[in-house]
Amino acid sequence: MSFDISRPHPWHGLAVGPDPPNRVNAYIEITPFDLVKYEIDKETGYLRVDRPQRTSSLPPTLYGFIPRTYCGPRVAEGMDGAKVGDGDPLDICVVSERPISRAEVILEARVIGGLPMLDGGEADDKIVAVLDNDEVWEHARDITDLPTTVVERLRHYFTTYKVLPDEASNVHLGPAYGRDHAARVIRAAMDDYEALRAEMTGAVS
Repeated sequence: MSFDISRPHPWHGLAVGPDPPNRVNAYIEITPFDLVKYEIDKETGYLRVDRPQRTSSLPPTLYGFIPRTYCGPRVAEGMDGAKVGDGDPLDICVVSERPISRAEVILEARVIGGLPMLDGGEADDKIVAVLDNDEVWEHARDITDLPTTVVERLRHYFTTYKVLPDEASNVHLGPAYGRDHAARVIRAAMDDYEALRAEMTGAVS
């Protein structure tokens, strides 16, 4: 039996997953029940209150990130119009048949696709996955296996969650992509993370 004596940092201390880029770990920051937007505090690894949700739109799925990934230059290269990556871990939305009402949990997710999101010129992909051992979604292998309504709800949330009335949106979402493209994005984010880690390690030494 192996274990950590101290709590590992969710971004740096957890594994990417059991079989990346097909099956990955997801650290959940926000649930569909949260009226407040939480984000990982990069220094401490705890959840930090970012802001109350600015609109009535709530995330339609579980929402978090894949550990040991980073949206840097390699992720940006894969998105038309992106100047840089957004500098955060790679986001992931996880569909689950049973409601999961608490955040700060780790789960295994099966990747089925994603949404290419450009936020102010920054690549901010949203990987879409299903809970790996959810029998209701066991047939889902590609984003086309989800009901169209689920994908539309995700698109609506990400195009509106930062926008207030009379404000212009700075977010653009392209057409949803399937599992193969999502795998390329995850690999690029893993490579970006390893480059960032090497850079940080070199700076410390």
